[in-house]
Amino acid sequence: MNSSFEQPSKISAWKVTPSEYAQDRGFDFEIPTAPQSLYISMSDGVRLATDVFIPQVATDPTAQPRPTILVFTPYYRRFAHKDDHQQSSVELSPNTARYRDLFVPAGYNVVVVDVRGTGASFGHREGFRSPKERKDYIEVIDWVIDQPWSNGRVGITGISYLGAAADFAASTGHSAVKAIAPLFSVWDTYENNYFPGGIQLNDLIDSYAQMMIGLDQDDREAIQPYAAYAHPSFNGPAPVDADSDGSLRDAAVAEHRANYRHADMMREFVMREKPLPYDSNYSSASFSPYSYGAGTNEDVAVYSVSGWMDGAGYANGALERYLTLSSNSRHLLLGPWDHGARSHVSPWSPDGLPDESWWYEIVRFFDEYLLGIDTGIRHEDPIHYYTMHAEQWHSADAWPPSSDHFVFELTSSGGLRAADSTPDNDKRDRGVDSATVLNYPVDFATGTGKNTRYERIAGKNPGPYYSDWQGRTSTHLCFDSPALDRSVDFSGHAVASILLGNDQPDGNLFVYLTEVESDGTERYVTEGLLRLLHRAESQNPPEIATKWIYRTFREEDAHPFRPDAPKLIRVPLLPTAWRFAQGSRIRLSISGADSDHATQNPHGRPPHYSVTVGGPSTLVIPVAEQR
Repeated sequence: MNSSFEQPSKISAWKVTPSEYAQDRGFDFEIPTAPQSLYISMSDGVRLATDVFIPQVATDPTAQPRPTILVFTPYYRRFAHKDDHQQSSVELSPNTARYRDLFVPAGYNVVVVDVRGTGASFGHREGFRSPKERKDYIEVIDWVIDQPWSNGRVGITGISYLGAAADFAASTGHSAVKAIAPLFSVWDTYENNYFPGGIQLNDLIDSYAQMMIGLDQDDREAIQPYAAYAHPSFNGPAPVDADSDGSLRDAAVAEHRANYRHADMMREFVMREKPLPYDSNYSSASFSPYSYGAGTNEDVAVYSVSGWMDGAGYANGALERYLTLSSNSRHLLLGPWDHGARSHVSPWSPDGLPDESWWYEIVRFFDEYLLGIDTGIRHEDPIHYYTMHAEQWHSADAWPPSSDHFVFELTSSGGLRAADSTPDNDKRDRGVDSATVLNYPVDFATGTGKNTRYERIAGKNPGPYYSDWQGRTSTHLCFDSPALDRSVDFSGHAVASILLGNDQPDGNLFVYLTEVESDGTERYVTEGLLRLLHRAESQNPPEIATKWIYRTFREEDAHPFRPDAPKLIRVPLLPTAWRFAQGSRIRLSISGADSDHATQNPHGRPPHYSVTVGGPSTLVIPVAEQR
């Protein structure tokens, strides 16, 4: 692991950095050479394949009751090897090995479960994170705390789907759950993941669907494009210990043929919380943690982790969870990472490799709330975030970390002009007679390439993030600030307010923020997106707390656009923390399509937009620090 957490300029963000905590803690237990692998039977007869790792101590072979870290996965708890008698360095648990290797040496039992309808587990999946699966979590926890190696205290963690499972399990109100660490995972599956801004991400839906068909059906050809699961030594999901000939595993995989098809089902949820036509109780809320969050006991500690390039809105999910569960002990970590912290996404990272010592912050968290050790984590600020281009960690006691703003007005010459103050509601009704209207015909061929924030959540391996951004905004409607006379740090959600005309009843609006450095280098910073049908703003409900503009994305609040009536559209950009360097220019650019990732709106009818500038259209940037 590299040691960026330990560099002098960054130590001030923590009283004890993750690296320092790891150095002082000690990891004295050994990982067993093989897990105990068995089936746990659910009350409906479905059997779930489970691996159990119990910390080993050479001087004391008797297992002492310890707290347990639970991991629920649909991506195989473990692969079988094509030659079980051949020693191999291949990691057979590519999706879950990190939890074993981190927590077992720290003295935690680790239990990894194939959720129903996946891996070597029996049953089938009725949908994405189905209510039946959530009920399974209760029975698995009951089984865990009944084992002699368990002390009755349970923590749950994992990345992405696994992180949402932690939310779901905690929301059952099970008294044994004392701490969860949802990592790089959603709070609202609709808006944080598949329909950001109400726009359907077709490439994500299709790619994820192919991966799940390959895994659930043990289709080796279908999973070849997904490097984590395509090793030639892999031989399907690993059978449990008692299944010596793999016949039970094969019978379980056969039951998976009844699984839902992800692409078909996800496209049923174009309108948020609209139920399936054949099941009035199943909607996008059914597979979103927010709809169950009120069931989480207040004594459950929560650590949310995400990254600034974590898909379409996973950072929003981490923030929503943090803001919503306000009665719980909460911690929040937002780093320079993509989905799962596979990459350090800052263009100024020397090698694009993440500093993995952040994982020790999660060990510290569980030590505090499961082991009962006074780690000092309660004396740290609850929020830590990383500012790119400054390449520094910061801490805060609230989100957003600053109430100051820079406000720019869009000008007819394609500029961003500093305004006196944040636009108020009166400006929404300002007449347009004396303002300038700029026209922008949408080109449905406009795209953002294949090295974006969206590839990793689709199971793909992008190159350096936005390495081909140079010149991409040339097809956008662009507005540039003058060169900055000092560096400007911002953190949070920038907001673009666009007085927009549209000759179609619907459309997609993409808003991008770019730093144009003094030598002309263009750096993607962040973006916001909105389907115009969903432009109506709303008060957020208590189960989804936000500090930025909220929309319901519900069918009853969706309204076609009137061509003769321009509307002031406010678009919150995805959150980030970034330093604009002295001498750089800030660019706001507008587009109406992302052909590489998003569905057209309206189909086959590219809109013609008009943007009224000269006052009503603005860019507001939350300033964290001015230098």
